[in-house]
Amino acid sequence: VPDRPEDLEVKAVTKNSVTLTWNPPKYNGGSDITMYVLESRLIGKDKFHKVTKEKMLDRKFTVEGLKEGDTYEYRVSACNIVGQGKPSFCTKPITCKDEIAPPTLDLDFRDKLIVRVGEAFSLTGRYSGKPAPKVTWLKDDIVVKEDDRIKIKTTPTTLCLGILKSVREDTGRYCVTVENSTGSRKGFCQVNVVDRPSPPVGPVIFDEVFKDYMVVSWKPPLDDGGSEITNYIIEKKDTHKDLWMPVTSATVKTTCKIPKLLEGREYQIRIYAENLYGISDPLISDEMKAKDRFRVPDAPEQPIIKDVTKDSAVVVWNKPYDGGKPITNYIVEKKETMATRWVKATKDPIFPGTKFKVPDLLEGCQYEFRVSAENEIGVGDPSPPSKPIFARDPIAKPSPPINPEAVDKTKNSVDLSWQPPRHDGNGKIIGYLIEFQKVGDEEWKQANLTADSCPETNYKVTGLTEGLTYKFRVKAVNAAGESDPAHVPDPVEVKDRLEPPELILDANMAREQHVKAGDTLRLSAVIKGVPFPKVTWKKEDHEVSPKADIEVTGVGSKLEIRNTVHEDGGMYSLTVENPAGSKTVSVKVVVLDKPGPPRNLKISDVRSDSCYITWMEPEDDGGSVITNYVVERKDVASAQWVAISSSSKKRSHMAKYLMEGTQYLFRVAAENQYGRGPYVETLKPIKAIDPLHPPGPPKNLHHVDVDKTEVSLVWNRPDRDGGAEITGYLVEYQEDGADEWTKFQTVPMLDCVVTGL
Repeated sequence: VPDRPEDLEVKAVTKNSVTLTWNPPKYNGGSDITMYVLESRLIGKDKFHKVTKEKMLDRKFTVEGLKEGDTYEYRVSACNIVGQGKPSFCTKPITCKDEIAPPTLDLDFRDKLIVRVGEAFSLTGRYSGKPAPKVTWLKDDIVVKEDDRIKIKTTPTTLCLGILKSVREDTGRYCVTVENSTGSRKGFCQVNVVDRPSPPVGPVIFDEVFKDYMVVSWKPPLDDGGSEITNYIIEKKDTHKDLWMPVTSATVKTTCKIPKLLEGREYQIRIYAENLYGISDPLISDEMKAKDRFRVPDAPEQPIIKDVTKDSAVVVWNKPYDGGKPITNYIVEKKETMATRWVKATKDPIFPGTKFKVPDLLEGCQYEFRVSAENEIGVGDPSPPSKPIFARDPIAKPSPPINPEAVDKTKNSVDLSWQPPRHDGNGKIIGYLIEFQKVGDEEWKQANLTADSCPETNYKVTGLTEGLTYKFRVKAVNAAGESDPAHVPDPVEVKDRLEPPELILDANMAREQHVKAGDTLRLSAVIKGVPFPKVTWKKEDHEVSPKADIEVTGVGSKLEIRNTVHEDGGMYSLTVENPAGSKTVSVKVVVLDKPGPPRNLKISDVRSDSCYITWMEPEDDGGSVITNYVVERKDVASAQWVAISSSSKKRSHMAKYLMEGTQYLFRVAAENQYGRGPYVETLKPIKAIDPLHPPGPPKNLHHVDVDKTEVSLVWNRPDRDGGAEITGYLVEYQEDGADEWTKFQTVPMLDCVVTGL
């Protein structure tokens, strides 16, 4: 018998069928296979049942009529002349149910496609899904139907939509839908079938016609060919000739100026639209003669404004050229000067008059006006704006100023003062005119030429002659003109007014001035007096030092000393003097500095290890209390000074811990809050030794031997040697009853023989 068949596989499963395939056995037993036997076993049962009835040589079989949800195993065996061979290995258990897989879609096209008219295009892709999906093509949400040009081809795995000889109408959004019971997938493509544009839309309109040029306009093409219109090509033709002449090919607008025409000739205009894909068929105009036609009126000249009040103004203008058709209306517009929008003054027609009273102005606002003319062709350009005007009632001249008077005078000038007029005539007072007249003269002279040079209510009239008497008068001026004059009541004699000097001290002179050495000293005062006083600065009744800067102005004086030193201190005085008197003020200036050197440095009570130092305070404490003294010493053999006291307030010091026999110099300096002053030094060095005294008297003097002319004496050492070694003993003798002692000799030892007696 044959071997068992190989590779038994399940190819498809539905809810009521199973399809299987297998390969022949490796060995057929030496005789051709006559048939195959397929058997099945319901899971849960023991036996296999034959499925195939008749002789079957195909190696593929579909088992049908199964029950949904049942599970089976299958096996197959081969037969030859000898008989049935061994069955194949069983399949895995197979449950009867529909296989499902959601659709998939893999497209060969992108989301945009551009096609030239006449070309073919196709949209292709692959798909899958279980159960087998349904494929639908839509264009702009409408199902695509096949015809001569449109072909749809769908296989179990591929899909294709092909369009031959595309036309503009094929443009649209194409959508393919793949759908089964488990879901759907969609793919999109925006197809743009492009072509040259259709012709521009007529008729050609002649907007303007003149003897040497025309302006024409048209409408864009209905179809731009699927691509933006890039430009229009315009040509012109004299109707007497057959030649079309180019005008421009660069215009993007749907209007064009046709220049260089000959007056009286008739012309036709031809217009093409162009896009990236070509040039349209032309649009051709009617014939038109080049000659001036009627037009709108010209702009009137600048209007004039009259009779302004706080809420109205009258606008007056001249009639402009009417453009060949009679003027039917004028339009008057107003705007506030700072605004940008022009507003019509009235909705009613203004004709035939050439002036108009504009109502409803706001008081105090500034306005401009303009006029345009209208005929049956249209409204002409507006005139230039009028000069700006303020809406306010007309201005009258002001009333005269009030209470003019002379308030001050010198030998060549007079100061006048007054109050503003009661009525300013509804206009701002620009200023005042001042006039003067010598008593006895008839002529009034002007002190100021223009009113705006004196906007205030006071004025100094200068250039007058000393000793003469003058009259003065004042006029107020506004935009309408000058007021009547107001006179100063009495004539004024020109001479210096005497006022004794007066000093107003600044804070820096109000009391004693303290200034640190090196800083700047400033003294200043305000000075008054007529005539201006003479100013003198002094220090301790002497001239001020040359390094002082002295400044005198018309209102005061200032003294300044930079980098002050101690010597700059003292009493400073400021004297001011004029014919009416004089005045002096003084201020004490203290320059705060380091103190001077201490005085009378003395050394006393010298011992072998100490001495006593005394001194007196410096003559000058630098303007500040002395806080302490610094005492230093120096061994004569050394270069270094050593501080032995730096905080003592006393004027004496006991210098201790000296080396016996060493020579010392001492020095002392005073300190205050501004620093340490100069040192005072001992003139001679002192030696550290105890002071010497004479020794005490020798003790126990007696004789040990006597001869006729000599005596032998002995004695003991004295109790004290006076601080130094005893160098010898002086022996004296005296004759009994005599007054004088006679020196014998000085001996080193404690005995002596006195001879020559």
